Parts: sequence; C-alpha cells; structure tokens
Amino acid sequence: MDRQTFEAELERDGYDIQTNTTPGVKVNPEHSHPFDVRAMVVQGALTLTRDGASRTYRAGETFTMPKGCLHSESYGPEGAVTLFGRKM
Repeated sequence: MDRQTFEAELERDGYDIQTNTTPGVKVNPEHSHPFDVRAMVVQGALTLTRDGASRTYRAGETFTMPKGCLHSESYGPEGAVTLFGRKM
C-alpha cells in the first residue's frame, strides 16, 4: 500500500494522524496505549513484540494494534519513520 492511500483510509475511518521519526537505535519497553493504532512504516524498519512473538515491519508494511495491547518496539541503526493513526 502506498502512503497516500493509507493516509486517506485513516482519515476516512476517523483516526488522528501523526508521523513519528526515530533516528537510530532505540528500544521502547513493554507498554500499551489507551487508543487503537494503525501504522505504516514509511522508511527504515521497526520490530514489534507482542503476544510472545516478534515481527519486523519494513517500509510499505502496515500493522494494527487494539487499545490496551501490551507490546514493545525496537529500532535498528537505520531508525524508522512511521505514519500512524490513533483512535479512541
């Protein structure tokens, strides 16, 4: 999916849209959010760990997480730019 299509879907479905840039190595320990998340990696890669499994998402790939989902995030040396939507 391309960025414009993904952003249009977020808007259509009532998500608040933001962009997050992580410039290099970073680990966000396990946490959750009080909102639903839909995200697309625009550049670089990030690894999400949830439900006992890890998956790396690269540019062009999308993922979703329901509010309250416990997860951790890690970024390699290339970092990542992520377009994401939040919906209460």
